[in-house]
Amino acid sequence: MKVVVRALSGLALVCATGLSLAQGYPNKPIRLVVPFPPGGGTDVLAREAAVKVASNTGWNIVTENRPGSGGNIGVDTVAKSDPDGYSLVLGQTSNLAINPTLYAKLPYDPEKDLSAIGLIADAPLVIVVPAGSPLKSLDDMIAAAKAKPGILNYASSGNGTVSHLAAVQLQNAAGIQLTHIPYKGAAQASNDLIGGQIDMYLSSVPTLIGHVRNGKMRALAVTSAQRVPDLPDVPTIAERGYPGFEAVTWFGLAAPKGVPKDIVDRLNAEFNKALQSKELSVKYQEQGARVLTGTPEDFATLIRDDRARWGKIVKDSGARVE
Repeated sequence: MKVVVRALSGLALVCATGLSLAQGYPNKPIRLVVPFPPGGGTDVLAREAAVKVASNTGWNIVTENRPGSGGNIGVDTVAKSDPDGYSLVLGQTSNLAINPTLYAKLPYDPEKDLSAIGLIADAPLVIVVPAGSPLKSLDDMIAAAKAKPGILNYASSGNGTVSHLAAVQLQNAAGIQLTHIPYKGAAQASNDLIGGQIDMYLSSVPTLIGHVRNGKMRALAVTSAQRVPDLPDVPTIAERGYPGFEAVTWFGLAAPKGVPKDIVDRLNAEFNKALQSKELSVKYQEQGARVLTGTPEDFATLIRDDRARWGKIVKDSGARVE
């Protein structure tokens, strides 16, 4: 009986602690980890959302870049943080749905070690070349790749990212061979592409749209089912002869597993409110991204479903990171 009483007492203490955390939340800065370097699409979307939420609520949200290992380092940092709602991460398809299958030893499990808070956006990818490249279209690129297999190289944001696997899908569909050059961040890859050190770069539209607009890069195709409104002259891969081709990356907030539900719901509500504002919607659209909202449960379901879907693609491709 004493054991039962102690167990119940401990449970009551845990519940009371969780309740007190929720009632006084937040009473210190909230850390929002971006698992990629500054300047990329994930970084831009995270900072814009954080600024809007902070403006609405008066909260102090500090954005922190923790890049490395395809986003794994930043995600793992948050997964191992205290579950008090003061450490968040803006994860995406690669580090929450793809990496569990791709990496032989992933230091975290997205479903067991993280609490889903909510989606914030999704965006297609775009294939770009330097402005002075002789490749004027996707057809040109595929013809050149078929003429000399492996001679063309392309940059991605890392092994196993959506950009890497989308390129694998395209190679399989078109019957071509490209050489993959994984980068740790968008800034270096963009500089190398503009400087002519690499032939192509495949990344999210929010990451590259600015370079396309200023004329430093030429967009060959986007990976969405429909054309991107802010890149209306850029065809989809599907319409260039590969029907059904689609690869979109999503972005969503997560926290360590065990964060009190009241705090998860509060975060979800405040970010949804910010995302539904016209101001943020326009900013995301200008970056080539689409605002998404929803419940924590919606996001958790998407992580689980996409983990299965992308896991099959990873296994079929033979890609593996030890």
